[in-house]
Amino acid sequence: MIKRTILIIEDNDDIREGTSEILELANYNVITADNGKTGVELTNKHKPDVILCDIMMPELDGYGVLYLLSKNPETATIPFIFLTAKAERLDMRKGMEMGADDYLTKPFDDVELLNAIESRLQKKERQQDFYSKSLESLDNLASRNDGLIELQKLIADRKIRSVKKKQVIYYEGDQPSGIFLLLSGKVKTYKLSEDGRELLTAIYGPEEYFGVNAVLLNDMYHEAAEAVEDTSLCLLPKEMIEQLLNQYPEVGREFIKILSQNLKEKEEQLLQLAYHSVRKRMAQVLLRLAGANPENATLKISRDDLASMAGMATETVSRTLSDFKEEALIEKKGSQILILNAKKLQTMRN
Repeated sequence: MIKRTILIIEDNDDIREGTSEILELANYNVITADNGKTGVELTNKHKPDVILCDIMMPELDGYGVLYLLSKNPETATIPFIFLTAKAERLDMRKGMEMGADDYLTKPFDDVELLNAIESRLQKKERQQDFYSKSLESLDNLASRNDGLIELQKLIADRKIRSVKKKQVIYYEGDQPSGIFLLLSGKVKTYKLSEDGRELLTAIYGPEEYFGVNAVLLNDMYHEAAEAVEDTSLCLLPKEMIEQLLNQYPEVGREFIKILSQNLKEKEEQLLQLAYHSVRKRMAQVLLRLAGANPENATLKISRDDLASMAGMATETVSRTLSDFKEEALIEKKGSQILILNAKKLQTMRN
């Protein structure tokens, strides 16, 4: 069995030595650093399997370590766990948005430590399976074998990023760093009006790309993206995508198809908002969320998101869903909606 290497970056001697002792007893090979700068140097030299890193450190803090490592393709995929005595939600969110994989709040016990590391190692081992499944739907992205091979390399080398429900992935106005591939969960994109109202522009599911428009147009994001539920995704860097598009025209044509489909859906959404009744708009939103097989589909979406997507008030959403329930078109179970009669929803009168 291969002995895994863990790097501990921690300026507190007692915590660093105590954590090292626990991991060595668990048969891990342990490397330690007492500051962030040394930690980055050791990472580049040894390429550990997991990194445990304190946030508050001299010279270079944990955020700086994570930022530098994420910019290097050889270290960006290493599972990264923050060690912190600060449990404030803002700190946790900042770290997760930067790409951290997990948090351990000090003081932590032996079981918490070992479980966190084993979980990250197992998840990394499953990474190739995630990507292989996603690649099954990518056969049309390149008509030549060499194009598909290059695409596989690009995706397989990327790190799976775990995003918690309601976590923002990017904001409107941000400069794009690449195209996102959704592996599991759901992501919504939306725009905010001047008075703060939210208009939902799209919902993305597994094996779908988002953020394509900004990258291909070489422009900023014109909408924000947020996880609707706990989600796994990976980022395909802009520079690598551009190189792939220039080298393999078929890949570019396929992404243009994605752009065209997005544009078509937005045009349909605008027509619905302008001309369709409340009932018909809600029926079409439910069918759109249900996908190709709407009959008996179960939807997990908040009233607020439904309101944003249909362009109506939350109270109107609740009344309309209640009417649909009375007509046996749907069934409501807490935050879930079960479609009972997709055919009648499809033929809803305007």
